[in-house]
Parts: sequence; C-alpha cells; structure tokens
Amino acid sequence: NIKKEKGFILQKNILITGCSSGLGFALTNLYLEKGFKVFGISRNKPEINNDNFVHKNFDLSQTSKIKEELTTYIKKIENFETVFLNAGMLGEIKHLKDISIEELNEVYNLNVYANKELLDILMELSAKNIIIISSGASKNGYVGWGSYSLSKAGVNMLVNLYSNEMPNSKILAVAPGIIETPMTDYIRFEIDEMIFPSARKLKENPLQIPKESAIKIDNLVNRIDEFATGSYVDVREI
Repeated sequence: NIKKEKGFILQKNILITGCSSGLGFALTNLYLEKGFKVFGISRNKPEINNDNFVHKNFDLSQTSKIKEELTTYIKKIENFETVFLNAGMLGEIKHLKDISIEELNEVYNLNVYANKELLDILMELSAKNIIIISSGASKNGYVGWGSYSLSKAGVNMLVNLYSNEMPNSKILAVAPGIIETPMTDYIRFEIDEMIFPSARKLKENPLQIPKESAIKIDNLVNRIDEFATGSYVDVREI
C-alpha cells in the first residue's frame, strides 16, 4: 500500500464509486485499514473519519454531467492502484413485459453508461487494475430481473470492449456473489416468491455480509494476474 521510490514514500491510491453503503462502503473501510489513500464518489458522504479518505459528492445517474463534474477531481490523482466501479442499482423486480423503456434506461444509464464515462476519464491516467461490479444475473435470466440482468450483461461487454482500448490496465467484470444489502433485503422480504422464485433462493441461501465480499474481492485483486483482461470472473468460482 505504501512504497518507496527514489527516496520518496508513495502512497497507493484506490478509487471507489458507490462508497456510502453496501459493498462500496466495505471496500472503502478495508482499503483504509490497509493504509491506502481512498477516493470515494457517492451521492451521500459515508460516516468515515480518516485523513486518507477523500470524498466527492456526486450522483452518477447524472451521466451527462460526469465528465464535466468529475474529470478534474479524478485527473488530479493521476495514478491508481485499483479502481472499483461499484455504483449501481437493481431496478424494480417485475416481469419484463411490465417494464417500460424509461425504467430500463434508468437502470442501464447508471449500471453501464456511467461506467463508460468514468472509463473514458481513466483512459487518460494510470490505472493498474479496474474492477467493475457485475453479477451472476448477467449470465442467468431470472424472472423479474430484466432491468438488472440486461444492464449487467452490458457491463460484461463494456469491460470486454474497453480492455482492447486500455491495454495498460487490467479490467475485469466481477460478480461478488449474493450480499446482504438493502437491495437483497427488498427481494427477500417484499417480493412474492410464488411469482418470482429467485426471492425464495435468496431466502434459502446464506448471504455474505459486505465485509466478507470485500475481502474476497481483495483476494481476487491479489491474484489478478491469473485472469485475462476483459473477462468476467465470479468470485464464487475461483
């Protein structure tokens, strides 16, 4: 996390989007504990008091403003050890035929296009590793998960495409497994499992707490040379 170079001590930088809750919050705390300098972007500032944490309030769903609002903030940092593009949304669980194009666009906008805009900024900097959070739902079309599955499949291809344009960065789409968050609580406790069987699966299977998932992702980063840039990796399968 800290190295010496030509007599100077250099602290390694981490960038995390969606750092105020869930997996993003857990990753932020994990890397602060490890002594990294963590730069976070989220709508709300998390309650973290650490001199190594620098936060930027911004709603990434405002994709048309990302480059205008965030380019200077990110370019000042110049050099990243790892970037975690974690911010995302589930969308409402309902049959695809009942989801409007506007609803699909809202989820796709944050889960895919916001990351596209951030990658364009990062392309001009030094970012050793870029992890974009995907999902097993990108490979499995569960009933009711239309918006989310379509967007996470888009994330996988976004990673694949940008890996060809950013040869100096290792870029992976990473499925972290099922995590106990407000998103999964919504599915487990508010969705009719008779109509949407995936809700029953979430109730019956053990969930990870965010910290457990953050540790698994950090272990993946430590083994990142084992994986081809542009690929999709499910942490449950490694």
